Amino acid sequence: MRDTRTELLLQAEILVRRGGYAGFSYADLAEAVQIRKASIHHHFRTKADLAHALVAAYDARYDAALAGILAGEPDAISRIAAYGRLYLGGVEAGLGCLCAVLAIEGEALPESLRADIARFFEKHIAWLEAVLADGIASGCVRPSVKPAASARMVVATLEGALLMERLLAGPMGFRGTLDALCAGLAPAGLSSRGDDTI
Repeated sequence: MRDTRTELLLQAEILVRRGGYAGFSYADLAEAVQIRKASIHHHFRTKADLAHALVAAYDARYDAALAGILAGEPDAISRIAAYGRLYLGGVEAGLGCLCAVLAIEGEALPESLRADIARFFEKHIAWLEAVLADGIASGCVRPSVKPAASARMVVATLEGALLMERLLAGPMGFRGTLDALCAGLAPAGLSSRGDDTI
């Protein structure tokens, strides 16, 4: 049986990640899913309702990925590298980060949606800050690193690289930025390279 709601979320995410919140309509989504526009309103009464659902689903996927990184990676630098590789799919597919694409539209978005996006980034910054603090304590992150500021730097660097390398060097350029980021956090002589892709 067709799961129309799941299809709508999948296609809407692609539309938003390609063209932003203002860059698509329910008519575009209806065409992508091959249903009547009125049928979309049965699942998502307003475009804002759809966007809230998109951010919630995206957030849940990242929650699972971050938990997997903590369970599967042995130290802070490898965790930062694995976190960075989560962005690679966007580079390869030519898609921006959903929440970053939405954040660009700022005040044009409903206030409640801006709050959802802020919570997404705040959660990631807090996660990275904890990872970096743990890395300093264990000796795999330079002791001069400031976890709070560096967590923001990690997000800003990866979001910027995702935006830029979609137009420039693609995955290879993104990997180079990620390697440089990890090397800058690690003590001298500690390898930060990870070759597996998430």
